[in-house]
Amino acid sequence: MLIAGFPAGAWGTNCYLVAPAAGEECVIIDPGHQATQGVEDALRKHRLKPVAVVLTHGHIDHVASVVPVCGAHDVPAWIHPADRFMMSDPEKGIGRSIGMPLMGELTVGEPDDVKELADGSELTLAGLEFAVSHAPGHTKGSVTFRMPEAADIPQILFSGDLLFAGSIGRTDMPGGDHAEILESLARVCLPLDDSTVVLPGHNEQTTIGRERATNPYLRDLAAPRRGM
Repeated sequence: MLIAGFPAGAWGTNCYLVAPAAGEECVIIDPGHQATQGVEDALRKHRLKPVAVVLTHGHIDHVASVVPVCGAHDVPAWIHPADRFMMSDPEKGIGRSIGMPLMGELTVGEPDDVKELADGSELTLAGLEFAVSHAPGHTKGSVTFRMPEAADIPQILFSGDLLFAGSIGRTDMPGGDHAEILESLARVCLPLDDSTVVLPGHNEQTTIGRERATNPYLRDLAAPRRGM
């Protein structure tokens, strides 16, 4: 399997292109602010053909390049219905004070083909399987995408802004809720095998096992379970 990732734009948002191998179809995850050129460079480098864009949530730093990317390749974008409005009205989702410095250089709106994600659904795209889990807390429509273990490749969780190495997503923006993100962590992340790879991990790759042992949020959530 091929996973090509790069940080995009002023927020350094992690964008990924995922394919069975070079020269095949791929899925693009979270093409955010100023990601278009990085996406095109990765497509050329690995000779990939995109079939879909999938979004972990609707904040502008994750969706700003959806319209040009989907338009250039005539592919749909998948997003949870609770976050769909942010593609056309990002200030409602990220807050005026945070969003305004860059709003003038952004072209917002929906691509021509938008499909809505549902909790527990299974997406088969580019010959790959993605299990969708609704994981609110960072936004109301945040989701994770889990790819099953295959051959010598461990299970992979694309966590969006739910879980990072040593931290979790912010809950101080519209739609954020600290109690809700902790519930999502307990429901979505804690049951996973220790070997599950978590992407993104900010500047480093991490695993559920490492986060269970060192991340204060997962460690505190897991403590009562160990005592049961």
